Amino acid sequence: MPLIDSTLPALALWGVIGYLLGSIPFGMVLAKVMGLGNLRDIGSGNIGATNVLRTGNKLAAALTLVLDGGKGVVAVLAARAAGGEDLAQIAGLMAMIGHCYPVWLRFAGGKGVATFLGIVLALAFPVGVGCCLAWLAGAFATRISSMGALVASVAAVPLAFLLGFPGAVALLILLGALIFWRHRGNIARIRTGTEPKIGQKK
Repeated sequence: MPLIDSTLPALALWGVIGYLLGSIPFGMVLAKVMGLGNLRDIGSGNIGATNVLRTGNKLAAALTLVLDGGKGVVAVLAARAAGGEDLAQIAGLMAMIGHCYPVWLRFAGGKGVATFLGIVLALAFPVGVGCCLAWLAGAFATRISSMGALVASVAAVPLAFLLGFPGAVALLILLGALIFWRHRGNIARIRTGTEPKIGQKK
């Protein structure tokens, strides 16, 4: 954990800003703008890039991935510029919570993978690169997007220790736990062999 140097009002302010940034449902916005339909009626009903890909529109899926990741990047970097590492971490955590539980969608949001990767890239770039590589390895080895997410979240903590970012470990544990919680249905389907493959319509 970083030293808590900021005041409580500053921490609260950047927590709110992080949450509001994270809660922007880019997947649903892009699907509507690009005439792809309501994501709630497609595939898993999720608002993330993997479900957007099930519409068959690869551009929309790529844009969703970048924008959802960008929410985490902006939250962390803006908070760090405004104060310090404690603000960056609280903003990153709340951006993740905002994505997973957005008030605008009755707290039924995405699973947080792209936002997680964006947060880690902004927080500790070498660790973020390692997590992206871990996601690619897990996803392409199994052709299961959720497996890539689980591998990346597990890899984050040892990577933080190995690459010299111990102050990020507590946050990475929290984010990883949230990833696993949001993927509990996927984990059950992986165990039964019924989890959809990448690019497969559910």
